Amino acid sequence: MSTDVIDARISIVKDGPYLVSGSVPLTELIMKTEGHNRVYTQGKDFLTKESYALCRCGKSKNPPFCDGSHLHANFDGTECASVRPFNERVEVFAGSTLDLYDDSRCAFARFCHREDGDVWTLTEKSADPKFREEAIIAANECPAGRLVQHDKSNSNKEIEPALEPKISLLQDPERGVSACLYVQGGIRLFSAEGVEYERRNRYALCRCGESLNKPFCDAMHVTDGYIDGLEITDE
Repeated sequence: MSTDVIDARISIVKDGPYLVSGSVPLTELIMKTEGHNRVYTQGKDFLTKESYALCRCGKSKNPPFCDGSHLHANFDGTECASVRPFNERVEVFAGSTLDLYDDSRCAFARFCHREDGDVWTLTEKSADPKFREEAIIAANECPAGRLVQHDKSNSNKEIEPALEPKISLLQDPERGVSACLYVQGGIRLFSAEGVEYERRNRYALCRCGESLNKPFCDAMHVTDGYIDGLEITDE
């Protein structure tokens, strides 16, 4: 986790937007499949100020920024996600050289599936160096932070990618939808009541307004067919 993100934070407004402060870069990532594996490709970068407000209701006419549409839409942004720490919510899947921690917060990004199998199967087979490497990639690429590998040969140390603080709008042209906000690099998250969620290296925030696990994405953008209005391309 980056160590220089003390001032980077996201504060949730009751039934309103995400207020981002700390000069956090904002960009767009396109998710697609190359061969049998999922990859990110760079989309557009957004010009932002030190602080900005991101739409949380999915109705803004100026995506990804808030334009006040939540007021007219009577948006109910009530947060219902558990505030228990990650390690208290996970199921642990034991492998040969890795233990996979899985908290089931799925944003349906599908990076957990690799050419040689899914992350759970690869973890079981992690005695093979090839499968071990693939298992780590499959976990580390998950934008929701749902999946975290632990190294059994190194005191069960958490294996996490080094990420700089950034927020990315994910686009999923294969499903024809706009996906979550991918928050990276340990950016602090505060509820509408001012309570800080556990600080995580990676997490996915809902931006379609339909998640049943707010503020986190639960893949309802797929069910709802959410499109943010920005041009989506998989080139």
